[in-house]
Amino acid sequence: MPAVPGTTRECPSDSTLKAAIDERLGEIVETIRHGLLRDALRHAALSGGKRVRPILSLRCCAMVGTSWEQALSAGCAFELIHAFSLVHDDLPALDDDDMRRGRPTVHKAFGESIGILCGDLLQSLAFETAAGSVHGPAITRELASATNAMIEGQAWDTDGGFPEGLSDAERMELIHRNKTGALIRGAARAGAIAGAADEKALDRVDRWSTAIGFMFQVVDDLLDETQTSDHLGKTAGKDRDAGKLTYTAIHGLDGARSEIQRLRTEALDALSGFSEAADPLRTMTQELANRTC
Repeated sequence: MPAVPGTTRECPSDSTLKAAIDERLGEIVETIRHGLLRDALRHAALSGGKRVRPILSLRCCAMVGTSWEQALSAGCAFELIHAFSLVHDDLPALDDDDMRRGRPTVHKAFGESIGILCGDLLQSLAFETAAGSVHGPAITRELASATNAMIEGQAWDTDGGFPEGLSDAERMELIHRNKTGALIRGAARAGAIAGAADEKALDRVDRWSTAIGFMFQVVDDLLDETQTSDHLGKTAGKDRDAGKLTYTAIHGLDGARSEIQRLRTEALDALSGFSEAADPLRTMTQELANRTC
């Protein structure tokens, strides 16, 4: 697919994209009039974070030949859903965490009622943002599908209820591909859709992001076993202590490292149909596989 001159090859650095994402997220948050709730939204959505999901939205959009700005609202919608999931995941009824990104979790900083409402509002703001984006109906469908899968993954992780006959390894993969992988896959697909990708390009993006989404959680499981809480900015070892199904618990540290390498190769293979337009995603693949926090 030919690139539009001046867009794909000149897509800005991650820091420039992150600044544009943060500015747009700030504009969205500032539309809320309730002061304490607005402060909680700032705490949840604007206080750090890698912005992995919106950045890959923007880069997928640029890769298929359209200016990255076309995907800015779509990418921010997925980041708002990600923030919502973290706020609710940290609540006492779920993971009961006190620290997120090196700071108190929202319910610790603002109280449980505001924590619940903050998560609720992040979700509704995400759908409002998606609906107003380029190709809004298609982007909103992607967001809804990914959010549904993420919540279902969280339910399996928290309360079980798995389909019958699954091994522990299959249950773990079902959790990881939904709870973590679905939003990453959806964000990448949304970026390609915002860029008017054809069916072949969208399929390649789908295969890349499916591998990346699972790899992201395997890396998380590995870091949870090998890094400190101070380094991670969240409680280390908590999933293990709670007896949760993690990749390292089932396959060990060496198994996790081997799977990360396999998934990295699978992801890079999915990008082989693109020329240098995919170089930023190739770099992103390597960085996500090698991340330490």
